[in-house]
Amino acid sequence: MSQSAPVSSAESTSQGRILVIQHQSNAGLGAIASSFESAAARVDVRSAENPGAIPETLAGFDGLVVLGGSMGPEDDAVAPWLSRVRELLREGVASGVPTLGICLGAQLLAVAHGGRITPMAHGPEIGLDTVTFAGRGATPGEEDPLFGPFAGASVPVVQWHYLAVAALPSAARRLASSDRCPNQVFALGGAAWGVQFHPEASSVSAADWVIEDAENLEQLALDAASIVSKVTAAEPELQRVWGGVAGRFAGIVDARVRAQRTG
Repeated sequence: MSQSAPVSSAESTSQGRILVIQHQSNAGLGAIASSFESAAARVDVRSAENPGAIPETLAGFDGLVVLGGSMGPEDDAVAPWLSRVRELLREGVASGVPTLGICLGAQLLAVAHGGRITPMAHGPEIGLDTVTFAGRGATPGEEDPLFGPFAGASVPVVQWHYLAVAALPSAARRLASSDRCPNQVFALGGAAWGVQFHPEASSVSAADWVIEDAENLEQLALDAASIVSKVTAAEPELQRVWGGVAGRFAGIVDARVRAQRTG
């Protein structure tokens, strides 16, 4: 089933249409949905749980967001739609369609372009954490259009992953790292990005995920209540930081649409 944000006729002629692929019901756009709505982006959410919901191509779409999920990026036997998602990610990069992969989506983006995914060597990253962005490039114009404002800074994130991108695609550029995961954010081509963490996560997400992942958390001796409380305390800053990124992504989509219409 698809969900599209309501837009006026004026907005529909000027704003791009963003395809969002959702792998499971408790891993949607969450806290960043309102930023897309504020930017008047036309968001079309396709649930992979519904057979046939994921399109064959990006025809008719101006942006692509691939969300997270509990499966691995090559678990096609468990999630047979993943091969089609990888094809869409290849198409997005090749055609310059603004593309954002989140957690599993980032891993799919990497795998689709020759990257390698492995289990985290020192165990998973779960809960509130920080990632650190590389400094600005020495040459004017090198600032990344999506993550440039974070150059040289450490920012809060919500992590929830057992796998990670161990080797980036050869053409990818690393933008941010953490102590245990060097490839937290990467860019590929002119308008594609992968983030290993969950910019969409909120306290509601954390509360859902500690229930879903209860057995693993117990084995890892991680306290579920503490995980949720830390995310809750950081929620205003998380919303400010990652809502801003979602708004910039929608702006990149819109700028591309406008350029195509005036070119």
